[in-house]
Amino acid sequence: MRVELAKSAGFCYGVRRAVEMAQQAAESGERVVMLGPVIHNDHVVAALEEKGVACLSSVDQIPAGAAVILRSHGEARAVHEALAAKGCTVIDTACPNVSRIHRLVQEAEARGRQPVIIGTPAHPEILAIAGWCRHPVVLEDASALAAWLEERPERRDLPLTLVSQTTSTRKVWDACIEKTKKECTNAEIFDTICSATYVRQSEAQELAARCDVMVVIGDRKSSNTKRLFELCRALCPHVVAIEGAEDLDSSLVQGADLIGITAGASTPGWIIKEVYDKMSDEIMEIEESFADLLEKSIKTLNTGDKVTGVVTEITPTEIYVDLGTKHAGYIPVSELSDDPTAKVEDLVKVGDEIETYVMRVNDAEGVVTLSKKRLDAQKNWDEVEAAREEGAIVEGVITEENKGGVVASVKGVRVFIPASQTGLPRNASMSELLKKKVRMKITEVNRARRRVVGSIRAVEQAERAERAAKVWAEIEDGKKYHGVVKSLTSYGAFVDIGGVDGMVHISELSWSRIKHPSEVVSVGDPVDVYVISFDPEKKKISLGMKDRSQDPWTVFTSKYGVGDVANVKVVKLMTFGAFAEIVPGVDGLIHISQIADHRIDKPGDVLAEGDMVDVKITDIDMENKKVSLSIRALLEASAADEDIPADDEE
Repeated sequence: MRVELAKSAGFCYGVRRAVEMAQQAAESGERVVMLGPVIHNDHVVAALEEKGVACLSSVDQIPAGAAVILRSHGEARAVHEALAAKGCTVIDTACPNVSRIHRLVQEAEARGRQPVIIGTPAHPEILAIAGWCRHPVVLEDASALAAWLEERPERRDLPLTLVSQTTSTRKVWDACIEKTKKECTNAEIFDTICSATYVRQSEAQELAARCDVMVVIGDRKSSNTKRLFELCRALCPHVVAIEGAEDLDSSLVQGADLIGITAGASTPGWIIKEVYDKMSDEIMEIEESFADLLEKSIKTLNTGDKVTGVVTEITPTEIYVDLGTKHAGYIPVSELSDDPTAKVEDLVKVGDEIETYVMRVNDAEGVVTLSKKRLDAQKNWDEVEAAREEGAIVEGVITEENKGGVVASVKGVRVFIPASQTGLPRNASMSELLKKKVRMKITEVNRARRRVVGSIRAVEQAERAERAAKVWAEIEDGKKYHGVVKSLTSYGAFVDIGGVDGMVHISELSWSRIKHPSEVVSVGDPVDVYVISFDPEKKKISLGMKDRSQDPWTVFTSKYGVGDVANVKVVKLMTFGAFAEIVPGVDGLIHISQIADHRIDKPGDVLAEGDMVDVKITDIDMENKKVSLSIRALLEASAADEDIPADDEE
């Protein structure tokens, strides 16, 4: 003979929470009473009464100012108001799942919708839910829903809000959903069946289908225990329902090869163990340690635990997770991801398995609060530490400017980047990095102090060194590069050609005569350059920027000849004359004797740099590429024309 305990048996998280709250109240030393049984289990109620907690049936019986334990099934709004009027302290042990339904129907009615509650009309949970509406409709199943709709056909067009008793069977609820979707035009549906209830029922059915005898433990007044019995009886030939070990007749299980045990949500673990202890005298072989199974079924979660569960529901504010224990958990949306732009629907879906971190157990709302973000953060700390040890490059987004640097988020970990490591020039504004994705190396990790330091500059230096090595390996005279101007000096411009800086001399920036590189380029400008010469040992590269295909001398000689007149720009004054630009890159000399038609002491007496004047080309030295110009020649020619007398008229 073997015995097997259903994985989910005994207290659900809501009942466990209610009992713990009641026990704490009973041990507080204050005068405490119960308004009805805190849970459907006479053994638990009796244990509380032994501690002095009286069980009263109505608000009228409760003394003014008393501390009152409200049952796990919840109470109507009117009860809360009546107790408040009496000055009572309320210890509300209502299951968080039930309290959520209270909010749903209350908010639905406030929005002008008709709450429709599916469940057993006389059940305490249903009475409490209905007590949060002014005009509730309570229906037991799909057939009752159909009859209600047929009674007044206009109800099909009403804005309906459908909720279910937490312990309803999935079969009943699914039938109601199907009927609603088929018949109603404006319905919203909230699946409020407790996931713990559904899991318990499914596991009991699976076990019952394999067993010769199925033992269902639970209070006879318990709705979910009755349903467990009915579900098991449909699959197992012999089902025994008992409240405790005193009800067990060992003869009922004799001769069975496999005996299954399950228990209702209101059944304490010690009652289950008593039943087992009594059965153990009759059982010769145990498939698995009962103590281990029992521990699994009533396992208590602790803050800091890592747990894996299945997403059962997603709302705008939280994600509900079935942890496979007596606890129900939820993840606040704020604890799902550290990315404020992330959408919940892109991160998680109903049915997904999700690993989380336990933040709080049985807090004020009586729920297990989970965080995926914090668990991810722990994993991310491990990855950040590994990146530092391996010297790996990581990506992050700059989130804030800090004194002395900036702060980046790397996989949710806060990383400080000193100003000297941002890669920005000295005195540059660090605000330009905000919200930008950057690549960095982790240089320091102190997990105890939660301090991480990174360097963007280290990545840039490493990558620049790699690019520089490639440039030096492939460089040759005349090779062209697309570069960026990095800095300017009085004698030229330094250009980054991909990890290496080369210098473009001022004479190589333009065919025109310029006084400073800033007349042609600015820092940050993209430019096309070519290699004039290079020295790998000294790590020097001379670059050119002038277009060699546009030789100014060729342009000049193709346009002008000796005797031609040109309009030129005076670019430089000397003691012996003035240089003037004829075309960009070709200057001619106006000798001091050719500046005016009379003697002058110096060129500046007549000309100034920047003047535009007409000149005559008097000589072109093709070999030395020199040009002689004359203003005087034009002046004398003009004067001669004026001295020629006009022809006499005949």
